[in-house]
Amino acid sequence: MVGLVLLFGAYVALEYYRPKPLDWSPSLSSKDKIPYGTFVLFDALPQVLGTDSVASVRQPIYNQLLGSEEPRLQGGRPANVTFDNDSADTANDQAAAALEAAALPLTNTQAQYIFINQEFTASSLETNALLRFVAQGHTVFIAAESFERTSRGPTLADSLGFRTYPADSSFTRMLAPGVGRADSVALHLLRPGSPIFWFSPAAASYRLALTARRAHRGATLAADKQGRPVLLRLDHGRGHFYLCSVPLAFGNYWVLRPRTADFAFAALSCLPAGHPAWWDEYQKQGRAGEQSLLRVVMAHPALRTAYYLLLLTGLLFVLVEARRRQRIIPTIKPLPNTTLLFTRTVAGLYQQGRNHARIAEKKTALFLDYLRTRFHEPAPNLADEDFRERLSQKSGVARPRVDELVRLINFARTAPAVTDRELLILSRAIQDFKHESR
Repeated sequence: MVGLVLLFGAYVALEYYRPKPLDWSPSLSSKDKIPYGTFVLFDALPQVLGTDSVASVRQPIYNQLLGSEEPRLQGGRPANVTFDNDSADTANDQAAAALEAAALPLTNTQAQYIFINQEFTASSLETNALLRFVAQGHTVFIAAESFERTSRGPTLADSLGFRTYPADSSFTRMLAPGVGRADSVALHLLRPGSPIFWFSPAAASYRLALTARRAHRGATLAADKQGRPVLLRLDHGRGHFYLCSVPLAFGNYWVLRPRTADFAFAALSCLPAGHPAWWDEYQKQGRAGEQSLLRVVMAHPALRTAYYLLLLTGLLFVLVEARRRQRIIPTIKPLPNTTLLFTRTVAGLYQQGRNHARIAEKKTALFLDYLRTRFHEPAPNLADEDFRERLSQKSGVARPRVDELVRLINFARTAPAVTDRELLILSRAIQDFKHESR
């Protein structure tokens, strides 16, 4: 038993201390130290931007730029029912929400907004807020492989006139280096003397392209070997959008490699130095405290106090219940009724002697007691003729039968020895008398 316990403990210790496999999932979160987290870049960002004011933002773009919640559409309808005027209602709601958002002033700040995600998502109102924010002279840096929208309306890519596309759709997406294709992708900055940065095809698989829908002035800051842009600067009003299609290049793995680290730092060095920075974590982690199942309880003092009291009461209940059940109460069995066993034992002792006179004497004594209690005869006198006649009348047994029973009783009381046959005849006579007298 001890050996099994030791083996089990050794197995648990081995599993606990065994090195965990690397997590290659692209979280791009500033709190993750996995290969595709951005903990290293976020830690070095104050030195890169030349400012001590780098804040992690855990709220939507609309809330951050306008200081209020994004308005909800009032004309919503069930998804499984179609109405003729749904499009008009939705359009009217969107127009009203856009007018309301345009009337709100932007947050008075000099901060620059940084987004590093695999997918950049923004509603039409958030897109308009970003465009207003940049038009007033601010800077927004977005590194993403795709630009999606959360509601009807143009995306940021549609508004600025660009798109992202996969450079090569023939390879299998394997983010772990050394797995999949062995070739690399060469990226370089469009500046004199810039080195070449070699990335895996999975980490640098998307490119940028301008569309003819809406031309914006700007410049290509980095491209691949074929000249396809991966980093663009688009001018909008008095500010600039910096767009990068290789967000995985900002992950810990590539930032810590000497041959690729300078790409992320060089891309971020395009931002104005000395200005505060907002690092977006909302699109990766959600709102602060949003993951907690008890966020509503913890947000209110009364509910929080009730929750702690519930935990304390539960702990006290467990302790008291464990203390009450600590000692096992023994089960006391009731004493068995051994009267019949004792009678059989005594009868067996009498029977072993082959002289049943004592048994016959006991049976006659019990029969006389039966006559006293059953027929109310205080002193039965078997020799008395009146007693016999009275007993015959009370019991309903014929007089000859009563006389025969009295004869057998007198014989058993006076005989020096009683055989088995004589004891059996006496017992049957007594039983027959009791049966007939009922």
